[in-house]
Amino acid sequence: MPGSTNGSNSTKTMGVLTVGGLVVVTAYTVALGSNGWLWFGWVVLGLITLGMVVTTRST
Repeated sequence: MPGSTNGSNSTKTMGVLTVGGLVVVTAYTVALGSNGWLWFGWVVLGLITLGMVVTTRST
């Protein structure tokens, strides 16, 4: 089914973006100090990714 493949690809893309975002936020924190908004944004991105994974596996 094309829909399931597309959903899987978008979930993988979100996973890569989430991990990449973690690397960027961590590097920023190490170099310039902590920024709560960056961490908040990363947590929101992680929750969205987790939601996509759960909905993709349940369908």
